[in-house]
Amino acid sequence: MFIFPLIYLTSFIVALREVLKGNRAGLLIFMIFGLSIYTTAMSVTFILGLKVFIPYMQGFKEALVFTVLFLNIASLKHRPRFHLIDYLIFAYLLCLIAYAILPIGEQSFVNRLMSLKSLSFYIVVYFTARFFDSKTIYINKYFSYVILLTIAAGAVLLVEVAAQSPLQFHSGYFDYSYYFFNLDSTGDYGLQTTFTSDSGYIRFGSFFTNPLEHATATLLALAVIAGLYTRDDNKLNINGIGLLALGATFLSILFAISRAPLASYFIMIYVYALVTKRKMIVNAIQTVLGLSAVYIAYLFYQFENNHSGIIAVILNTIDFSDPSSVGHLLAWVEGIASIIQYPFGLGLGSSGRVGNTLNQNIGGENQFIIIGVQAGIIAMFLYILVYVMFIKTSLKWLPLLKGKERKVCMTVFLIKVGFLISTLTSEMESSTYLSYMNWFLSGLLINMIMQVKTAPAPKPELAEAHVY
Repeated sequence: MFIFPLIYLTSFIVALREVLKGNRAGLLIFMIFGLSIYTTAMSVTFILGLKVFIPYMQGFKEALVFTVLFLNIASLKHRPRFHLIDYLIFAYLLCLIAYAILPIGEQSFVNRLMSLKSLSFYIVVYFTARFFDSKTIYINKYFSYVILLTIAAGAVLLVEVAAQSPLQFHSGYFDYSYYFFNLDSTGDYGLQTTFTSDSGYIRFGSFFTNPLEHATATLLALAVIAGLYTRDDNKLNINGIGLLALGATFLSILFAISRAPLASYFIMIYVYALVTKRKMIVNAIQTVLGLSAVYIAYLFYQFENNHSGIIAVILNTIDFSDPSSVGHLLAWVEGIASIIQYPFGLGLGSSGRVGNTLNQNIGGENQFIIIGVQAGIIAMFLYILVYVMFIKTSLKWLPLLKGKERKVCMTVFLIKVGFLISTLTSEMESSTYLSYMNWFLSGLLINMIMQVKTAPAPKPELAEAHVY
């Protein structure tokens, strides 16, 4: 088990060395290999009796991000031009800062600051990428690292499935979570209920925090695979390693048994087929969906309650009769009711990760609602608007960009599409790996778009020489 803290520390040291040598994109080494195993590394460190070092190890990510951000700002040669998305993100950040400083709500100033960090540090990650010199980033290299990570996650998953025991059962995850976050351990298998499906199947998390993060990380990997191996002419040029990674994503999404990411996985494939004009895949998916809808309608028409296995999971999800779906629904209703009653919010720390730690959580199970409960409808609207703008902007620029800019654009577009349902059913930003990767690539995309928009037009004589 000590291999996980070792990988975490090594990835940090290697990334820091690269940054200090001038390769600031080395930050991605730590984000990919360190943050993906973040919770597992902390958990193992805890059971090894080294909990005194954990607060310092937890601070590695913020320290490295701030270091790269300051270096990027210091090396700017021109005043950057800002995109509309930048201004919206600035407005969102200022709104949250105001709620942290002003005595709004029942939480102490320290707890409000903790909630501010949870709700906004990904903005720091965004602007770290936003101020990069994108020409210095070899995106194929870092996307390939994600491919290798995906294959490694699949390998760990196979061991878990063979042993019929999640890695978190042995890593000290629940002792760590209880000590640092006051989270109890419950569930049919001695683990939290997140590791047990309502139908009794074990859910596997590989080396990620839990099955939900595992499944959602699979969506990120699928987006990276699509971005890396899709050429400018929309042809898919995938090699053996890519196929192996694609197979690993399919295994991961199946054995994580997380319904929102599972649905998103096939939605991403469908949307990818639409934007790349693959009519055969589009028609095949539509046919399968049509036949599935007819079959599910037939099952409901039977008026029977003796279904079991996967069929029972599907039917219970659709009619909201299983405990998990009911839990989501109740949390949404509670959160929406709170927003209606207090449209300007209850204050930071009243919902989400900090509120859950303090046992004062209101609402939840939805990133948008979590923001609305705490900071009101203005902050919630800004966050939703930013999300929509990313989808619209990436879709607009996808046919206009070439090379690595198009790879990033394709990846960000599919990430936003894939993460949407999970954002509606969980606190997406609580996952360090997913949040950092999502916002870093988003910032990098806007960076590239603004560089393309401000690039000088080629001189006529150069353009003619290029033609001939």
